[in-house]
Amino acid sequence: MNHKLQTWLQSYGIEGTLTPLTGDASFRKYYRIDDGMQSGIVMDASAQPESVAPFVDIAHRLHEAGVRTPKINAFEPILGFVFMEDLGKKHMADVIATEAKSIYPQAIDTIIKMQKTDTNGLPAYDKAFLLFEMGLMKEWYLDKYLKISIPQKEQCIIEESLESIANVVLEQPQGVFVHRDYHSRNIMIDPQERLTVIDFQDARVGAITYDLVSLLRDVYVELDPQEVERLALYFRDSKGISVDDATFMKWFDFMGLQRHIKILGIFARLALRDGKEGYLKDIPLTLKYVTEVAKKYEETRELGEMLILTTQK
Repeated sequence: MNHKLQTWLQSYGIEGTLTPLTGDASFRKYYRIDDGMQSGIVMDASAQPESVAPFVDIAHRLHEAGVRTPKINAFEPILGFVFMEDLGKKHMADVIATEAKSIYPQAIDTIIKMQKTDTNGLPAYDKAFLLFEMGLMKEWYLDKYLKISIPQKEQCIIEESLESIANVVLEQPQGVFVHRDYHSRNIMIDPQERLTVIDFQDARVGAITYDLVSLLRDVYVELDPQEVERLALYFRDSKGISVDDATFMKWFDFMGLQRHIKILGIFARLALRDGKEGYLKDIPLTLKYVTEVAKKYEETRELGEMLILTTQK
């Protein structure tokens, strides 16, 4: 237990047992504390204290845009501590089986609200960053996890495909707030049944479909493809985007390719570098998304075929 964290809490008159909670993919740790007078969630980001200031800043921006986020009661940016509202234990993932028809439109409406958030000063999801993220797939998934030596021809296929993906992503409207990890485990349902957004500190400015893809092609929950398309077009219509179905779905698909190619690399890195092997079980669905979407388009068909072959070796 971090004694500095306990001392900091005591300075606010907060004492009680810190119960560890399941963390995320970062080095942050989370605890629930209940001292009989009040309860709350404590984030210990002492391993990444630089993440606290963005967390607080973006929480304020989202609140101003009308997006429900946990209320921050106290924070210490130098030590890396945050004491915030306890929202309970219910995540969107817990109710999808029974409430999918009602909760997905609500979650999509929340994206539309998020996209009104002030983005001044946030980093851009530009072409260089899109390509950098996708490069994690080759480095960590193919090279280090599968230990595959990629011939020059296949390396060219990868590079050309990733370039095409980035270009199509940048064809769609840009300049909106992007949560970057908006999925069923990062959406909570508070005691008043309101959707509440968490884990938003890495936000950037980017494409309109990024958070939509994160939600509808969640790497932890698979929806029926027809339902995915219906909900994607619900977003388009609710947002008032004047573009035909095929064009919008191509934007959506290529944004998904960018995200899921990146995630293949991230899941492999979490296992190999950070010892978080639990993420390996989510690689099959992530890979399925990549290969099934890639085969639909001329620009990415060879990449999809290559990834299928490499995993069969």
